[in-house]
Amino acid sequence: MILKETPLAGLWEIWPEYQRDERGFFTRTSDLTEFGAAGLPADWAFSAVSWNAKCGTLRGLHYQAEPFSEYKLVRCTRGQAFDVAVDLRRGSPTYGRWHGLELTADSYIALYLSPGLAHGFLTLTDDVEIFYQIKGDYRPEAARGARWDDPTFGIDWPGQPVIISAKDAAWPILRSGSGC
Repeated sequence: MILKETPLAGLWEIWPEYQRDERGFFTRTSDLTEFGAAGLPADWAFSAVSWNAKCGTLRGLHYQAEPFSEYKLVRCTRGQAFDVAVDLRRGSPTYGRWHGLELTADSYIALYLSPGLAHGFLTLTDDVEIFYQIKGDYRPEAARGARWDDPTFGIDWPGQPVIISAKDAAWPILRSGSGC
């Protein structure tokens, strides 16, 4: 696999390297040694799946407040989604900036998110599944979010959401000096 740094500190794109033959291919999707060499923890505490029936479903932007912040490896395992990370770490050189990438079941590309990066996605097809590997101790009381359409971020979404939860629609707009 190839670990590519992004313009956001603590956000990496993970690209597969394929071993192909007449049967198909084999590729690693996570490697404790390679991630460790890049300074990225990868001893995942749990895995989770988000399934989304309809194109235009928006989830996010979500993160966990300290001291329950999480590392995440996020991959699309069915369909297509536009996946976004936003830096909410006060004092970070990339604070308030975002990075987005289309994730598809066919590409096997993943995003690795460090603590303090909010995460969200917009489905680009029906029947989308997002697979998460997570390091951290999930606590519902530490769940936080930011608005998907916050002008502070200026995220260039590839379309308008058709389906969004009331909770995600009600996250606050970032104020100067706010964040993790």
